[in-house]
Amino acid sequence: MAKLIEVRVPDIGEYHHVEVIEVAVQAGDTVALDATLITLETEKATMDVPSTAVGVVREVSVQRGSRVSQGDLIAIVEGGEAATVSPADAPPAAAAPTRPEAAAP
Repeated sequence: MAKLIEVRVPDIGEYHHVEVIEVAVQAGDTVALDATLITLETEKATMDVPSTAVGVVREVSVQRGSRVSQGDLIAIVEGGEAATVSPADAPPAAAAPTRPEAAAP
């Protein structure tokens, strides 16, 4: 069974109830990691909110003109993976410092 992933509004600073001026996806669309889902507009700037999941959009919870804050649900994506660091992509652990061996007499 495919996994359902909730994609939520990330940290957008001190802004609350920010207007959604564009919804770039709809149910049935396939999204890639970092693809724009929605565009928000504050008094000072506009910002694209990227997808943190890969897969097929099953539900979009916002519409143009609605207002969102950090943590609000944008969409539910089915199938893919959430943006996480896999063990293969993780930076290597730092090796413990070694002491130089004493020279043999």
